[in-house]
Amino acid sequence: MSSPPRGAVAAQLEPVVAEAVSAAGFDLEELDVQQAGRRRLVKVVVDADDGVGLDEISAVSREVSKVLDAHEHVLAGSYTLEVTSPGVDRPLTKPRHWRRARYRLVKVRSTEGADLVVRVGEADDEGVVVLVGGEIRRLAYREIERAVVEVEFQQPPAEDLVRLERAADGAPGSGDGREDTEESR
Repeated sequence: MSSPPRGAVAAQLEPVVAEAVSAAGFDLEELDVQQAGRRRLVKVVVDADDGVGLDEISAVSREVSKVLDAHEHVLAGSYTLEVTSPGVDRPLTKPRHWRRARYRLVKVRSTEGADLVVRVGEADDEGVVVLVGGEIRRLAYREIERAVVEVEFQQPPAEDLVRLERAADGAPGSGDGREDTEESR
């Protein structure tokens, strides 16, 4: 008896694995099922707003394992489960990725082909506020072709963080188009 194609197995398992991961308080970032000799390798990538620790990976592994055991007919045999968190080089493709990258340095390629290195500020469902070249800008996700977090070996400059905070608060002079002047009374 032949087994279903790799993508079909992942598609069948994704809803139940996503439910188990969500019940544990995490987001399912990726589910991949590959043939590895006589067994299948089931790779589950999870993430959360505050990151994922080793103890949490173990807890998610136990929950996903229960679900996979209950759906062993889909896997059609034995499997090896690998639960992990996304690497730092994972592209930022969803609004939640941008929210989790707040204050991080990110290399962005725009849809127009321009490469930018930006510091991430407030993000919502439509776009993200960034600091680029000392200027606060807003980028719509539709303007971004690719974005990846850059590894930094030192703390971000405090003045960058202050500017991004002021932009989030809508403070005058934060790059929101308003002048930094006192209003006359």
